[in-house]
Amino acid sequence: MVLLLLVSLLGMPALASATPPPASTRAFAVASHANDTAVAQARARWGDRRLDEVSFLGTHNAFTNYEDSRWSSVAQSESVRHQLDNGVRGLSLDTHWYERSTWLCVISFGSDCYPSDVYLCHGECKTFAGVTYALPRQSLQSSMQTVVDFLAANPQEVVTIFLEDYVSAQQLGNSLGRVRGLDQLLFRPDAWNVRQQGWPRMTDLVGSGKRLLIFSDEPDREHLGVMYDKAWTVSNFWSLGDLGNDLSCVSRWSDVPLDRQEPGFRRLFTMSHHRNVPTVINAALDNGTKLRDRIDRQCRPAAGGRDPNFVSVDFHRVSDGSGHTPASIVAELNARN
Repeated sequence: MVLLLLVSLLGMPALASATPPPASTRAFAVASHANDTAVAQARARWGDRRLDEVSFLGTHNAFTNYEDSRWSSVAQSESVRHQLDNGVRGLSLDTHWYERSTWLCVISFGSDCYPSDVYLCHGECKTFAGVTYALPRQSLQSSMQTVVDFLAANPQEVVTIFLEDYVSAQQLGNSLGRVRGLDQLLFRPDAWNVRQQGWPRMTDLVGSGKRLLIFSDEPDREHLGVMYDKAWTVSNFWSLGDLGNDLSCVSRWSDVPLDRQEPGFRRLFTMSHHRNVPTVINAALDNGTKLRDRIDRQCRPAAGGRDPNFVSVDFHRVSDGSGHTPASIVAELNARN
C-alpha cells in the first residue's frame, strides 16, 4: 500500500506536466502563428516597402453597384465584398445623413422604413430612388462591417477607404463606433508618428493588425482616426471629361501640387481615372491602354516621377481588350519597385 502511495505521489508531477495548457493560452498561440504567417506572406509580397512605395487598385463610387442595392446608374458591377475578393483595396464611398421619413415608408408600402442614420447615397438620400439613393438602403455601418469582416478573414491584406463626406463628425463617429472590430484594425497616423518617421512598412501594418486606413474630404474628424485627405495625400482632378479625352494630370487642389515635397514625409498619391458619367462602354475605352499610357506620360511626370499609390476607376474588371486591365496595370506598377 505504501509502495503504491509513493508511486502515485512520484507520478503526480509527470501527470501535471502532461495536462494541456488552458484554452486561452492555446488560442493565443494559434493567433500568434496566424499573425506570423500573415507577416511572412506580406514580406514575400511587399518586401520591406513602405505604404507610400506600393500601388493598390481602387474603385470609384464602390457602393453604386448592381449587387448591393437596386441602383439604376452604377459605377461598379460587383458588391463591395466581391470587389474586395477580386483585388480592390481602395474603396470610395459617399456618406450622407438620412432622416427617417414616415411618408416614404407609407408610399413604399413598407419597403423604405429605415431609421435615421448615415447612409451611402449619391446625392440627397430622398430625391430619386435608384439614382441619388437605392433600396435597400446601404448604411455606412453595414458597408464598413463588410470591410472589417473581409480584413478579419484575410489578415495579410490592407484596405483604404476614401469618404466623400456630407455628415458631421459626430454622425460619422456614431456610425463607425457601431462597427464591430473596427477600432482594433484602424490605423491612426499620430500613433505611428507618420509626419516625422514616414509611412510604415507593409509588414509593420500587417504585424500590428492596423490594416484599415480611412480618409475624408472633411478636416474635423482626425480624432476619430479618420485622416483629412488634403493633409495626407496628393490627388489629381477626378474627371476625364464627358468624352474621356482630358488626359491631363493636374492637382485636385490648387495649393497642393502633385509633386509637393515635405521634409521627412511623403504624401500618398491617389489617382482618379474615370468620366463624369460611368458606363461600361466608357470603362471599356478608358481602362486599358489609355490608363497605362496616362500614368506613364502624364501622371507620373506630374507627380515628380512617382507612381500612384491608388488607381481608382469605374467598372474595374472592364478593359479595352488590349490585355491591360486596371488590376494588371497596378501589378506592373508594383513590379517596378
